[in-house]
Amino acid sequence: MSVLAELTIFPTGKGGSLSQYVSRVVKLIRDSGLAYELGPMGTCVEGEWDEVMELAGRCYRELEPDCDRVYIVMKLDCRRGAKDRISGKVASVEKRIAQS
Repeated sequence: MSVLAELTIFPTGKGGSLSQYVSRVVKLIRDSGLAYELGPMGTCVEGEWDEVMELAGRCYRELEPDCDRVYIVMKLDCRRGAKDRISGKVASVEKRIAQS
């Protein structure tokens, strides 16, 4: 089952700027080999169910040792046989806007 996931994960209680923590997570996502797109409020990742869930766990475990509290939001869209959804979903909407 193809999964398109938007993952937001960061520690709380670490001050105003969290980029040093978020960058650790994004590096794990980048190095996973899965398709991803970094956004201002989360990162979209595309892969098979087990790959995406395992990656989400690794992201949590990256922050857990030095963060007393970790906030996680994950939205999932599971679709059999779908590919290239990160760019494909956006392109589909942009095409319809251009046609109107």
